[in-house]
Amino acid sequence: MKLITHNMLTSKCLRGVVTGYPLAINATIINITEVDYNPEFITRIIPKLDWEVLWRAADSIGHSDGLPQTIEPKFEENNELLKKAHRVLLEVDIEEGNLVCPESGRRFPISKGIPNMLLTEAEVQ
Repeated sequence: MKLITHNMLTSKCLRGVVTGYPLAINATIINITEVDYNPEFITRIIPKLDWEVLWRAADSIGHSDGLPQTIEPKFEENNELLKKAHRVLLEVDIEEGNLVCPESGRRFPISKGIPNMLLTEAEVQ
């Protein structure tokens, strides 16, 4: 699971959960897979992200080195920042572990890079 995906996941469909965001990450296997650098894509995706959540997620799995905690106003002119964001968003891959709902503690397994967010009927609001 890429951190770009994590930034968009929520467990608010769980019964009794209001926000369900951000999900905590407990990673047991992390892989780094090189992906072609595309500064245009990174420039377009950054405004759509919750940057603070991205930074905390990267930090929680030990991959926040050099990544600023806040995004600067003219980030698109900073190629070094774009490269670091590219690495964290697209090259860091959580292969095995769990996502954890911040409100209910419900664990969602990550297996072979795919988070299983399926709920039982009793869990759905």
